[in-house]
Amino acid sequence: MVADGSAVRTGPLSGITVVDVSRILAGPYATLMMAELGARVIKVEAPETGDDARHYGPFVNGKSAYFQSVNRGKESIALNLKQEADRAIFEQLLETADAVVENFRPGTMEKLGYGWEDLHAKYPKLIYTSASGFGHSGPDMKRPAYDMVVQGMGGIMSVTGHPDSPPTRIGMSIGDIGSGLYAAIGLISALYDRAITGEARKVDIGMFDCQLALLENASMRFSWPG
Repeated sequence: MVADGSAVRTGPLSGITVVDVSRILAGPYATLMMAELGARVIKVEAPETGDDARHYGPFVNGKSAYFQSVNRGKESIALNLKQEADRAIFEQLLETADAVVENFRPGTMEKLGYGWEDLHAKYPKLIYTSASGFGHSGPDMKRPAYDMVVQGMGGIMSVTGHPDSPPTRIGMSIGDIGSGLYAAIGLISALYDRAITGEARKVDIGMFDCQLALLENASMRFSWPG
């Protein structure tokens, strides 16, 4: 332990601090990867309720094993980003952070005053990583998306199961996990780029895009059936 009570971290990302305002799975999985590689991850949760995943089973000794499986190794603080006192604390965290990660629907962080443009102007070295259903551009950007939605739209359900069965969902949340992995890769790449150029970037990850990318050559077989 160090003076502030946080754990001493080792690994290739030790010394990196990530402020995590994401919840449930895609964003938390990305920040889990960062924590596993040695980064300090400070998870910002809503007061009283916390991350929605805290209420998902199974429960062990009254605590969600689901939540713990993707949030181990992180620190946590409860902040209401609509209250000035809590916003001041949040901004203090951002001042010393290397990156912020969120997985809200596009426009949510902007309404709070913490979108990419706002944060980049105030914290020019802060990398902004977002994992949303369809990314921050394009005609579908405002649409909500969940794991089963992108599994269905991305086509992976059509190549799962047996020939005579209907489209079948993969038994784990590959839509969320896939986008979480791509978000972590994008964030690590942005950290490297910042070390070279001195510039911070926005990493914009769409779950649907990631699901398509994970199809290997199934999309090629569909496009060129002959």
